[in-house]
Amino acid sequence: MPEPDCEISRDNLLGGRVTILQPAGGYRTAIDPILLAAAVPAQPGETILDAGSGTGAAALALAARLEGVHVVGLDCEPGFIGLARNSAEESGLSQSIRFVEGDLLSPPSDLVAGSFDHVMANPPYLAAASGNPPADAAKRAATVESGARLDDWLGFLLTMARPGGTVTVIHRYDRKDEVIAGLGVEGGGLVVFPLWAKAQEARSGISRDRDKNKQGEGAKRVIVQGRKDGVGKTRTAAGLVLHRQDGAFTPEAEAVLRDAHALAL
Repeated sequence: MPEPDCEISRDNLLGGRVTILQPAGGYRTAIDPILLAAAVPAQPGETILDAGSGTGAAALALAARLEGVHVVGLDCEPGFIGLARNSAEESGLSQSIRFVEGDLLSPPSDLVAGSFDHVMANPPYLAAASGNPPADAAKRAATVESGARLDDWLGFLLTMARPGGTVTVIHRYDRKDEVIAGLGVEGGGLVVFPLWAKAQEARSGISRDRDKNKQGEGAKRVIVQGRKDGVGKTRTAAGLVLHRQDGAFTPEAEAVLRDAHALAL
């Protein structure tokens, strides 16, 4: 959690459509929550829960892209909640977003199970006690599992979604099988959407189409989406190539990250 006197930066998302306040050092948002929000197939009038909302990037991006949605951001860090609320106000999105403090293992009573049309999350990527955790406490909480493990996250998302509602998760590609298994308990027709760093990685993964277990190999991130109580087989989509050879974003990625386009899974 950022200290009250820590330095705060004001940064722009979605080509200036969103102003986000965040710690100048330590935990800072990346492109993952923007891609997550772009993948949620919400419509005006629908309600969306952003579990583990952090400083609010995904919730803000979704509300900025779709006028008329109602987004609730849940996070256990009061410092992040305060920053997210200020960001919503500065971005003119306070009427569309509500940020609440709470733990998904013991959620606030006003978050009613089965009441959200869509649920999204960017859970910590690293399993508990794995690797070298960041020294910064807030960054560590955002990137390494602690009390809530990945199964807890996925179970919570399914619990909060209404029957037929979507659950969308962005995670490390090498943990996609865990995400698929966790969502597959109640979610059907899962879509696995690889996020490729560069085109050669995508070509390498696509060339493995004959081996479905290896399809998508080489991607670093993945979006997995399903519907609660849905039916159907899991399919792997072509995904999105993020960078050109020179390191700049591809036009397709720019359309999402700067122009607020949706991602069609």
